[in-house]
Amino acid sequence: MSDQHTCACADAQEEELYPKLSEIVEGNRGKPENLIMVLHKAQNLFGYLPKKVQQIVAEGLGLSLSQVYGVVTFYSFFSTSPKGRNTIKVCLGTACYVRGGQQALGKVENELGIKVGGTTEDRRYSVDVVRCIGACGLAPAMLVNDDVYGRVKTTKVMEILDRYE
Repeated sequence: MSDQHTCACADAQEEELYPKLSEIVEGNRGKPENLIMVLHKAQNLFGYLPKKVQQIVAEGLGLSLSQVYGVVTFYSFFSTSPKGRNTIKVCLGTACYVRGGQQALGKVENELGIKVGGTTEDRRYSVDVVRCIGACGLAPAMLVNDDVYGRVKTTKVMEILDRYE
């Protein structure tokens, strides 16, 4: 699976969001000082900030696309690629790394067919690495959305992920 492609149903669902984006932009027309707030609202709406969304925001706020793109890529909380409905964060902090975090991550990547930073084609999952989730005593640990899983064995990874339909 490639994280660069999305299913047609996801694209169709996105098209339905543009009228709402237009409302957000209209409420801030000509107010470049509201850029970060508008980008947050747009990302909450779409789940990420594709180029078309950035263009609409730029035009509405009276900014260039490069100015908007500069802000989007500067702040780590903005994303230019789609994220999954379920976010998997595998801890690779010292305790988790030593106790098998890398193997758990490898199992997640192999089973889902994506690498760190990627999203499954059906947008069900996104995978990221974190350095600590505060569960060192449960190492290796991972988060799925807001749920913490400790002592994660490679044999249990898919059992955990299958809970998130």
